[in-house]
Amino acid sequence: MESIPKDSIFEFNPDTLEYLRKQYDLDKPGRIEEAINILEEWIKKQNHFVVKEFPRDYLERAIIISKGSVERAKTKLDKICTFRTLFPLDFFGVYDVKNSPLLDDLYGIFLPKLTEDHYRVYFMKNKAKTFKTGFIDFYRYFFMQCEYIQAYDYCNGLILVIDYTEANVMETVKWFNLVDLREAFSIVREGYGMRIKGIHFVSGSRAVDAIVVIFKQVLSAKVAGRIHVHKNMETILEVIDKDIIPVEYGGNEKSLLELHKKNLEILTSDSFTSHLSEISKAQTNEHLRISSDNQPNQYLGLPGSFRALSVDQSVKMEVSKGHKQ
Repeated sequence: MESIPKDSIFEFNPDTLEYLRKQYDLDKPGRIEEAINILEEWIKKQNHFVVKEFPRDYLERAIIISKGSVERAKTKLDKICTFRTLFPLDFFGVYDVKNSPLLDDLYGIFLPKLTEDHYRVYFMKNKAKTFKTGFIDFYRYFFMQCEYIQAYDYCNGLILVIDYTEANVMETVKWFNLVDLREAFSIVREGYGMRIKGIHFVSGSRAVDAIVVIFKQVLSAKVAGRIHVHKNMETILEVIDKDIIPVEYGGNEKSLLELHKKNLEILTSDSFTSHLSEISKAQTNEHLRISSDNQPNQYLGLPGSFRALSVDQSVKMEVSKGHKQ
């Protein structure tokens, strides 16, 4: 793992790379090099790819997260390049996340340590009382982190922990845009190829049920079935090792705020800003795509004309229940 930056907060289990390669039959001598070569040759032949050269370790991660399948890695690369074309200003690019007021109250980070089965935990805290500009700055910050994961991490997938214990849940629900959320999860699942093992909400308020309803509307039935609600952190610690969890939540890791500040420094460093600027150019020219279906919106699950879609009646009913608790 010599390509990992020295300032990275990521840590790995002693057998992480060996485990991931072996799990997908990539541990045999020359196998991973062969797979990368095949992927490189395929990329060169894609007329619609604006960028045709990627670091070999970047391609290795694309293959590993695609369960060792070069064909899946091809699809993943095509989709993430397409998403960068569709949302060059909404989600992707180099942003001044250090000076976003929203990120003082709504922030998350991929935690340093992996679980025993090599999953990376993403821990998010929402203590915001209002949202003047919605969640756009958070999405941008999150996708900068995803680009960092794609460039430097080795993991088996993700576990999401979202802390709403200090949040204004009603205000959060009011500002949710279903289309933005659906697009964000499409990018995570299809573009970055990240497998989600579980989504854990932490809140003592019944109003969090409204947020669960929102998430279930934008997730596949399979992933929606992995949503869990916890009234406190005690039950989280039953499923995630204490050494991974931040100290203020009963764990042994550095505080979430300290990790968040360190992460901001890394993501705005000259070296990563340079990488982000270059990888953001990896888009598609749809006029050159050789396909019977030249419609990039097929990746979104929703046509662009529905971007104004709002929270539906079932969510409003859950909000109403929450107000009565």
